[in-house]
Amino acid sequence: MSGMSTLEIMLIAWGVVSVVFAGLLMYRFLIAMREEDTLILSAAESKIEEEQREVLKRLDRIRPYVMWSGWLSAALLVASIGIWVMQKLRESELG
Repeated sequence: MSGMSTLEIMLIAWGVVSVVFAGLLMYRFLIAMREEDTLILSAAESKIEEEQREVLKRLDRIRPYVMWSGWLSAALLVASIGIWVMQKLRESELG
């Protein structure tokens, strides 16, 4: 990686994390499409209730990954902007 600057590495890392974050959001959206807001069930429809419990379990399982990838993406973006600003300040001092 001799030819890559710190800014380029940070931007690549941010891009990878952001793609993972977007993928997790799409996956969460696809799961949430099957979630019902209100269920009115008779005793014979207990299978639907069980399916809704499974949907909620899957959403709960993915929630921490969505949160952490979102925060990591934001942190990498802020760090990349900070590095870019530092580089521009150094260039203006030298030039």
